[in-house]
Amino acid sequence: MNSRIYPHPFLAREGWPILGGLLAATLVFWFLDWDFLATIAFILLVFSTQFFRDPARELPEDPRAVVSPVDGRVCKVQRAVDPMTGEEAQMISIFMNVFNVHSQKAPVAGTIEAIQYTPGLFLNADLDKASTDNERNAVTVRMEDGRRVTFVQVAGLVARRIICHATVGRTLARGERYGFIRFGSRVDVYLPLDAEIKVTIGEKVTGVMSTIARL
Repeated sequence: MNSRIYPHPFLAREGWPILGGLLAATLVFWFLDWDFLATIAFILLVFSTQFFRDPARELPEDPRAVVSPVDGRVCKVQRAVDPMTGEEAQMISIFMNVFNVHSQKAPVAGTIEAIQYTPGLFLNADLDKASTDNERNAVTVRMEDGRRVTFVQVAGLVARRIICHATVGRTLARGERYGFIRFGSRVDVYLPLDAEIKVTIGEKVTGVMSTIARL
């Protein structure tokens, strides 16, 4: 039977202060009969509500499936060096636009071995050098069989806030929510060389529900 993940209420908690502020502004402007400002605030409220949505998702039945950590479009599939382990790996990059769900989920289950935040630039996350030049946060998980998988939150041109709730030593379930990036970005997943890649460049994926590889 599929496992259903309920990481948080439908709206991500990272958006609660923003949504509350926009709702309050909309009501204040409306009571003051400042129709133009009330309309602008309401439009921003609607946009932010869709941006901070975080719906429950079902995991694939396949226990070997590596699930997509986010909604988005696959922008890169290639061999690369894992920035945390230094080992050669297969990398899958997924680009998120402002209309995608932006909460990040663990692609595999395991114990968090290391976390590394790196300050950097805010280039377009779709560019190749974003993986090395942009602000980013990497999490390495050691699976039960000893293999390690690294997933990296990469800030983008508009994204200026990477949030990671993970801590070293914590055990993550596959599909468990661990972070968030505000307003457009990407996630790079570094997998062992023997991983069977199941996606191609340009393919759209859905967080948790889509299988990007098999181990």
